[in-house]
Amino acid sequence: MLTGTHSEAASYEFTTLTCIPGIIHYNDTKIQLLDLPGIIEGASEGKGRGRQVIAVSKSSDIVLMVLDASKSEGHRQILTRELEAVGLRLNKRPPQIYFKKKKTGGISFNSTLHLTHIDEKLCYQILHEYKIHNAEVLFREDATVDDLIDVIEGNRKYMKCIYVYNKIDVVGIDDVDRLSRQPNSIVISCNLKLNLDRLLAKMWEAMGLVRVYTKPQGQQPDFAEPVVLSSDRGGCTVEDFCNHIHRSLVKDVKYVLVWGTSARHYPQHCGLSHPLQDEDVVQIVKKKEREDGGGRGRFKSHSNAPVRISDREKKAPLKT
Repeated sequence: MLTGTHSEAASYEFTTLTCIPGIIHYNDTKIQLLDLPGIIEGASEGKGRGRQVIAVSKSSDIVLMVLDASKSEGHRQILTRELEAVGLRLNKRPPQIYFKKKKTGGISFNSTLHLTHIDEKLCYQILHEYKIHNAEVLFREDATVDDLIDVIEGNRKYMKCIYVYNKIDVVGIDDVDRLSRQPNSIVISCNLKLNLDRLLAKMWEAMGLVRVYTKPQGQQPDFAEPVVLSSDRGGCTVEDFCNHIHRSLVKDVKYVLVWGTSARHYPQHCGLSHPLQDEDVVQIVKKKEREDGGGRGRFKSHSNAPVRISDREKKAPLKT
């Protein structure tokens, strides 16, 4: 419905049997949406081809978990538990724990604040279970045992998730109000096409996409096709913008001119580390190549005359 691509829909569950791709055109950008089959309890162990479905979601930027508003909250907990069993952490940030293996020196345990969930002895026991006897561990927050295990494993992925409650047209207004007030949740109705515009706006806000428009020298900006950047993929600086266009462009950049909310005045001369914001206009000024003769501008940087005076050619004497 959002992409215009036909996807089988019916009144019974598990209608979608394969991955159906589609493109959402929103705010002059193209966002690929994948309609995946539903997963069941035990999908992390391979039931119902759950591993194939979850593997596709690992490569995405955001997960839209579509739930039935007329059913209990147990379905949301089951799906979240299945995704966490395969290493996906929904709506969480990486724990502030510094961990580094060493060859010698034993285990060094430090913390910048008082820990309430874990102590030094428990940390040693966890590291010994993983057969790690030389490492450096530094806690910068009051983390739990699960957070430490995630850091040691190193294969966890932290993703954003929006819980989409469908079929709000068959429940009461009190239930709709309760579901809409939950964090990272939104209510819709595909049958009556209710609140779909708010779903796109919330998805755009959660992804944090930044549109940057290019401006050739002496011409008007190109507002037709922006360069889309993201803090989760690459970054949103001028250097990331140049790398998105071409990898060899960074070494040829002299400076850039920026118009938009990230600039203090219009235009602002910026370097490669300048952070860009949404709907900024960027003009790249490249370094000038030197002439073939090796000169700089109109004047040569060196002379063809001999260095020593004795090597100069003597002029013929004047005839008198």
